[in-house]
Amino acid sequence: MRYKAEHKVETRRRVLAEAARSIRTSGPDRVSVAEIMSGAGLTHGAFYAHFKSKDALVAGAIDEMFNDARRRLARSTADGSPAEGLARYIDFYLSTQHRDARGTGCPLPALSADLARLGPEARVRYGEGVDSLTRRLADTLALMGRGGAEAEAASVVAELVGAVALARAVSDPQQSDSILAASRTALRRRLNLEIAP
Repeated sequence: MRYKAEHKVETRRRVLAEAARSIRTSGPDRVSVAEIMSGAGLTHGAFYAHFKSKDALVAGAIDEMFNDARRRLARSTADGSPAEGLARYIDFYLSTQHRDARGTGCPLPALSADLARLGPEARVRYGEGVDSLTRRLADTLALMGRGGAEAEAASVVAELVGAVALARAVSDPQQSDSILAASRTALRRRLNLEIAP
């Protein structure tokens, strides 16, 4: 019996990881349950053993995406001072690597345009993810001694997400790179982080 419970948990994790990748890449409206299950190495019939509906799968995948994002932020800020960690996170977030990693990047720019058309459960999970990331950045800003850390963190999140969304949307690679570079420089300057050469 224990094997079955562990196997079910691992299978659900695989499905959620595949759903998160597919949804980031194509959007929640453009992926099918059959494609996600196939990508996870399972049959379509196995879906209902793990989820009651596609909406429940999308909500679970959003949780999975934000878990990934929290781990990324934790890795960036684990070593060194809070300012060094925040600078590393900004540099990662506004990098061409992150821009081009649609299947594994932060869910905020990947899903922001789609969320208004999704059900309430997905929007609630997305909002919780936004709050969690904002609070973690606010904690880092507070450790740096910055007043109004919560409001400033909300502004930082908005600029990070907006810059990546715009950089992904434009067709000119130079324009895309310029959007990322300008936001990276502006955020580092505004937050009194040492500007990298």
